[in-house]
Amino acid sequence: MATPIKTWAGKWALVTGASAGIGWALAEELAAGGTNLVLTARRAERLEKLATELADKHKIQARVVVADLTKMQGADDIFAFTSNSKLTIDLLVNNAGFGAFGYAHEIPAATMAEMIQVNCTAVVQLTRLYLPQMVARRSGSILIVASLAGFQGVPFNSVYAATKGFDLLFAEGIAEEVRPSGVKVCALCPGPTTTEFQQVANQPDRAFRVAETAEKVARVGLEALVKGKSFVVSGGMNRFMMEAERIAPRRFVTRMAANMMKPEKH
Repeated sequence: MATPIKTWAGKWALVTGASAGIGWALAEELAAGGTNLVLTARRAERLEKLATELADKHKIQARVVVADLTKMQGADDIFAFTSNSKLTIDLLVNNAGFGAFGYAHEIPAATMAEMIQVNCTAVVQLTRLYLPQMVARRSGSILIVASLAGFQGVPFNSVYAATKGFDLLFAEGIAEEVRPSGVKVCALCPGPTTTEFQQVANQPDRAFRVAETAEKVARVGLEALVKGKSFVVSGGMNRFMMEAERIAPRRFVTRMAANMMKPEKH
């Protein structure tokens, strides 16, 4: 097993969307390195289970705050919890997010709005809440989980891909803004990953035939953040695809994506 990342040993990290998938794996990796955790999501039972397991196994402190990031109030609730608990957050992990597969004109408008709220607005809200303290201390780190989908338009995942493109550009921009202050910001861009995302988004199996583990993706993201990278694509094949997309005509890329992602029955 690889040596745990100990950059934040004894410090506090806040992980959103920690109840499953990449968020769960990020929490495990950080705890193994001695990082204290504030875990947040909507599913209290899962969060409590994870917090107890990690605290017992790695002898760290783990707190749980149940919050709904589909609501504007969600980010403020999380910030109030850490402020009232007098916790200094040295690492913010904006991981919470979800997708919805299908024709854009058929996906419920409310689902699209919630996706934008969680994937984009909540990311900006939380970053805006915690970043000033980091800049003032001249230390701190923010990991924003974007996606390989953020590099192109993805038919039948159009809103999701657009939100992840937002996350990628937001992370790259503020990474340069705050670099002189010593604060690090990185966008983690996974490709297909073995998590609950596929089931929640109702994605076709063919898009996940070659999927990475959440554990591998989590480690790639944290290592890139430590190195000061503004973004990282997890997986050699995913990096090749990203570079190929930059060279090929944009319409050709989206047509290829449409052929791969098109619903089988419609």
